[in-house]
Amino acid sequence: MKIPEKVPQKGFYYHYKHNQNGLVNNYAYEVIGVGCHTEDECRPEDANMVVYRPLYETFVYTAGKLFDLRPLEMWMGNVSKDGATAPRFTKITDLSVIGKLEEIKKQMYGSHN
Repeated sequence: MKIPEKVPQKGFYYHYKHNQNGLVNNYAYEVIGVGCHTEDECRPEDANMVVYRPLYETFVYTAGKLFDLRPLEMWMGNVSKDGATAPRFTKITDLSVIGKLEEIKKQMYGSHN
């Protein structure tokens, strides 16, 4: 098993589709960690997956029991849109935004998660 050189830190991230003029939690996610596939026969691109969850309402997450998985390489990669290249996900470092997202997380998933 090859250990990835770069993994995202736990915390909050915006997807490149985040609208700065919209709600603070639109396209906001919490990274829980990175998982390693336990089967040797998996596709190489699925060997390491980022485990995360949305901080905005979607049908799948109303029960608060599912997480998203995305291949690590895709998470760490860039996207091209309208002739510009940018990271697919960007870590949120603004403490006031993090505080708001912590409150939203508690409302959505409870205080123990």
